[in-house]
Amino acid sequence: MEKVKVLVTGSGSIVGQGIIKSLKLANNKKDSNLKYEIVAADMSALSAGIYRSDFGTLIPPASSCDYIEFIERICKELGITAIFAGSDEELLPLVRAKDQLEKKTGTLILTNPSQVISICMDKWRTFEFLKSNNLPFTESALPESKEQFVRDFGFPIFVKPRQGHGSLHCYIANSKEELDSAISAIEKAGWCPILQEYLDGQNGEFTSGITVNKTGKKIMSSIAMKRTIKSGQTYKAFVDDFKEVRKSAEKVVIKLGSTNAVNVQAKLINDEVKIFEINPRFSATLPIRAVAGVNEPDIIFRNNVLGEEIEIDSYQKLVCMRYWNEVYVPYSTYEMTQKVGKVEKVNSFTVDYF
Repeated sequence: MEKVKVLVTGSGSIVGQGIIKSLKLANNKKDSNLKYEIVAADMSALSAGIYRSDFGTLIPPASSCDYIEFIERICKELGITAIFAGSDEELLPLVRAKDQLEKKTGTLILTNPSQVISICMDKWRTFEFLKSNNLPFTESALPESKEQFVRDFGFPIFVKPRQGHGSLHCYIANSKEELDSAISAIEKAGWCPILQEYLDGQNGEFTSGITVNKTGKKIMSSIAMKRTIKSGQTYKAFVDDFKEVRKSAEKVVIKLGSTNAVNVQAKLINDEVKIFEINPRFSATLPIRAVAGVNEPDIIFRNNVLGEEIEIDSYQKLVCMRYWNEVYVPYSTYEMTQKVGKVEKVNSFTVDYF
């Protein structure tokens, strides 16, 4: 069995933890010829991920001038084979330093190309991309066109930041006053607002995970689920075929030029797919997909690093109900992690009481 060390950044986030869970699931496969040794990184000593991996380390935030320097040092010192980005904030800094890091360390940065990330991280550019390529889209507008947008679509109107993720600073405006207030609140928070047509939630929201091979020419896996949202995250998930939703997401991802994993979010309105967001990264629902038979981090690693040709055309239909769980560490371990910036002898534990 071949052992490889991989770095998972943003290990305190739900995405970073999803990557760690998926890699551990890959390790548990009886027929696997690969063993992932997981190095988890985060800027906080209160990140659960750094205590649930083989090695944990603290790093500066992605906005810090020495962020890339820290990543480079970790890769060299620990012999990291590949990096998985666990937070949105780290995507562009990592991809911009990709050539430099890969040349200096020999570590592969497993992200989408910069143009894919730039389009998807800006919801206005996402709308323009979808509309100009005759792909399913949700009607959108910028604040300067708000009066015409209200005339065209009426209220309610969904207002959210062009950048950002989750449900932070998202509003449903039911009047001109509420619309102006939502725009003002987003701008005061330092974001740029976008207006979107309100999509009735009666038919649920869909999230599709697509992986594309490193040439950008072939879909390796495609899986869709209908989900219930709580606090901006998937709370309950129904994993089924949802062929129409899934196939529309595949077309979008290939047209984007992806060479990695992409998450496409949509709703079905009168049997018409309406895509309203694209995430150019792994999704927080990774572990659910992995249990269903589509382990996206393992697929991406095997294709990019080992050169394996992968094609998964089926998966298990499941219902998932998420719940809170706890990770415990001795207080001394937490204090030492804060002091020295790393944790080597991981002694965290969970309790099997649910």
